[in-house]
Amino acid sequence: QVQLVESGGGLVQAGGSLRLSCAASGNIFSINAMGWYRQAPGKQRELVASVTSGGSTSYADSVKGRFTISRDNAKNTVYLQMNSLKPEDTAVYYCNAGVVAGFPDHRYLEVWGQGTLVTVSS
Repeated sequence: QVQLVESGGGLVQAGGSLRLSCAASGNIFSINAMGWYRQAPGKQRELVASVTSGGSTSYADSVKGRFTISRDNAKNTVYLQMNSLKPEDTAVYYCNAGVVAGFPDHRYLEVWGQGTLVTVSS
């Protein structure tokens, strides 16, 4: 079993910053891409940023230049540094990872975290 545990959400004023963390644990052989998604009330879940195992990153246009995704492979952890936050960034943020399970399964799993709420006040 593999779990993702997120932390770092909260309430912040517009223009402020927050850092989200997501740690993977369990029977892990390797982790491929990791990413952050968000879902605002009444909207579909959308990809915010992703990072490959090699460190290549991609971002939604709405967060480019403000958010930075990074990962620590030794700790099986991915981070999302969010700067210059706007009220429209308010959402539940979810961590996602493509995981190859360890012995004996070696199955490929797509794992989601439980979500962490980010609220940006104007």
